[in-house]
Amino acid sequence: MALRAPAAPTPVAPLGDACAPTGRTFPLTTRIHGGPAVYEAGGGYSIWYLDITNTTRHTCAEVHPVVVLVDERHVLKPSQPRLEFYDGPRTHAVRFESTDEDELVGAFGGAGLTVGPGKTLTVKVRLALTPDAVPNEVTVNAATVQRHGDDGDWVGQSNAYRFGIDTDPSPNSSPNSSPDPTPNPNSNPHPDPATPEGIPFTDAVAELASTGTGVAVAALATVSLLLVTVGAILRARGRR
Repeated sequence: MALRAPAAPTPVAPLGDACAPTGRTFPLTTRIHGGPAVYEAGGGYSIWYLDITNTTRHTCAEVHPVVVLVDERHVLKPSQPRLEFYDGPRTHAVRFESTDEDELVGAFGGAGLTVGPGKTLTVKVRLALTPDAVPNEVTVNAATVQRHGDDGDWVGQSNAYRFGIDTDPSPNSSPNSSPDPTPNPNSNPHPDPATPEGIPFTDAVAELASTGTGVAVAALATVSLLLVTVGAILRARGRR
């Protein structure tokens, strides 16, 4: 009886520090799309999506999206946005914390996401505003943090998504409240991982490379504040 040679093992993409940012380049790109231009205070949930693309040849694990809300009037309270992300049919609430700069920061909890090399993971998200939210303009950005125990690396960030609360639609906002989850065939599956514009923390990396010590220290402090806040949120959730 003839014996078959054992099959060669399937290569496994390595995990590790290859997902850490290098210079001005992030290993993960994040795109928010599909959200409505206006939310009604006290209205129902609206759906949008978060695409996370791994531009490296390594698997990135323990990735936590971090949603940052900045409102024009600086009156939005942590209890007013009701944000949840989907894990299959289940949803998980995102709890917001306020910063000294009146930003609201909310980290996706749990074990984190795993994104394979060259792959895009789409996370379905839904958002509603409580009835006591006042008319306002809000900008949403999503940073991505790779957790390492009680520490973490800032590994990506998104475009800006702007919406109004009980306002007229803005031409800069996404007009679709019921988006088609099918990916756009004309979109680039491997977008440029360089730092995009929009997030309040966006300029930090570029400033470190191009300006003096004072600005660099301030930029590092801003990024560090984000990581510390996210770390505290994730640790608190881990104890529950």
